[in-house]
Amino acid sequence: MKKFSLTLLVFAMSIAMAFGQNQSQKNEVKYKHSIGSSLFMLFNFTEESADYGLLTYGYQLTPKDRIFAEYNTWKYEEPMGTYGDSEELYPGYVRTHGIGFGYQRFHWKGLFNTVQATPFMKQYYDLEDQKIQKGFQLYLQLAIGYRFEFFKKRLYVEPAYALKYWPVDTNIPVDFAAVEKGTSKTIIEPSLNFGFKF
Repeated sequence: MKKFSLTLLVFAMSIAMAFGQNQSQKNEVKYKHSIGSSLFMLFNFTEESADYGLLTYGYQLTPKDRIFAEYNTWKYEEPMGTYGDSEELYPGYVRTHGIGFGYQRFHWKGLFNTVQATPFMKQYYDLEDQKIQKGFQLYLQLAIGYRFEFFKKRLYVEPAYALKYWPVDTNIPVDFAAVEKGTSKTIIEPSLNFGFKF
């Protein structure tokens, strides 16, 4: 119950921060477009690679408001959010592909928060690398972070922390569901995105 209350509190605060400020501002935006990704993709070169990929396109509406779309994919062999702490691995693995949409609000200097929703198509594989069945997942994120800008504000890096929640997860194979039984559907984790504005 305490975890649910904390999740609800963080969600309410993020929504309030994102939409609760109506200050007058200049509408001059020098670079409206951006392309970005995650520095965490460097972990793809390690032995415990998640085979993770992220590509983001953003559009700056005003100096404080940005919308974005991103393609996201990764592979995992244990329940989401356990990161090597699961007592049992899946009898195979899951590969996800999703295109998400989000809103980013800047508050003071580089301080920002985002809200985002990503529908994922999930493909389940067995231990012989054969496709078993497909599923669907709705993945929600609320993040707070800070944008650091370089090279005349063309390049940026955004360290952040995000509350992630997947309330919808359908068509899970029975033996995968048995491994997931009792695991949380929320996690708070860091992100380290970067991008180029043009």
